[in-house]
Amino acid sequence: MAKREFAHPNEMHKYVGQEIGVSDWVEVSQDRINRFADATGDHQWIHVDVERAKREMPGGKTIAHGWLTLSLVPRLASTLYRVKNRSRGINYGANRVRFTGMVPAGSRIRLRLTIKSVEPIEGGVRTTSAGTMELEGAARPVLIAETIGITYD
Repeated sequence: MAKREFAHPNEMHKYVGQEIGVSDWVEVSQDRINRFADATGDHQWIHVDVERAKREMPGGKTIAHGWLTLSLVPRLASTLYRVKNRSRGINYGANRVRFTGMVPAGSRIRLRLTIKSVEPIEGGVRTTSAGTMELEGAARPVLIAETIGITYD
């Protein structure tokens, strides 16, 4: 269940500049990494070859694809807020994405989300959010992304 609920898309503008919340931790398992590799065709050994990673990777583990980490942003954001009276929502794009650290297999990440802007558009609002993906036990984030979504009335 979402931690914050908006009755209507136009209520979101009240929270511009505010942190909406921090998601629960989610594990990035080797199985999840393998399934992402299968879905995208990106089977680079740093992601899927556990034995080679033990020998050659810092920390001795495979790492998640950066795009896998980014793909978890909408899922984790959906745990932070929801718009009750809407017809639909879509991912519109991103202004800025930076993969700032590695996510080792078996580690846990969470999303910290702030609403940067909410602009009225025909039939709804376009929301720009600043997301920071944190790695449990790490001082630095592993992903910083400014994402855009549209929520329709």
